[in-house]
Amino acid sequence: MTAANRALIIVDVQPTFCEGGALAVSGGNAVAERVAAYAAAHRADYALVVTTQDWHIDPGEHFSETPDFVDTWPPHGVAGTAEAELHPALTALAPDVSVKKGQYAAAYSGFEGVDETGTGLDAILRAHGIEALDVVGLAESHCVKDTALDGVRGGYRVRVLTDLTAPVSPEQGEAARTAMAEAGVELVPSARAAG
Repeated sequence: MTAANRALIIVDVQPTFCEGGALAVSGGNAVAERVAAYAAAHRADYALVVTTQDWHIDPGEHFSETPDFVDTWPPHGVAGTAEAELHPALTALAPDVSVKKGQYAAAYSGFEGVDETGTGLDAILRAHGIEALDVVGLAESHCVKDTALDGVRGGYRVRVLTDLTAPVSPEQGEAARTAMAEAGVELVPSARAAG
């Protein structure tokens, strides 16, 4: 697989999912810094660099004042807030494509997102001849997992770069890695993915 048909998908690296945010993942800020460094060092390895963002306007029952942290969550990623913007570590990233998801419903997978023209992620990737995806970001146990699984379902070769993500909890991370591996997602450290 050459750089000409591989995309880097940076999932939900937003302050809302990092320490100090509404739905913080332990290690989130460190993941953001590592993702930024990797993307800067390996931009030439990818035909396309894509960011996804939770961008909730009115996601209905996805938000709850008494969340169960399975199907319902505290308000997070609220459209137009600083917490919903890309993490400051990614300021210099200049992604080729940005998609936003979850405006009016729960949305875990980046494939549920659309760009500013309303074009979905799958259509964007196909228009650029992408065949393989490297998925990184937050959280491994939720949006990274669902993006990777949807990528496999869509016929892409998918890798999750294991040191460039973090789960909501160790147990959920273990379950997510099992589900991804069983689906055919390759779990590799970024040092092995580069080049």
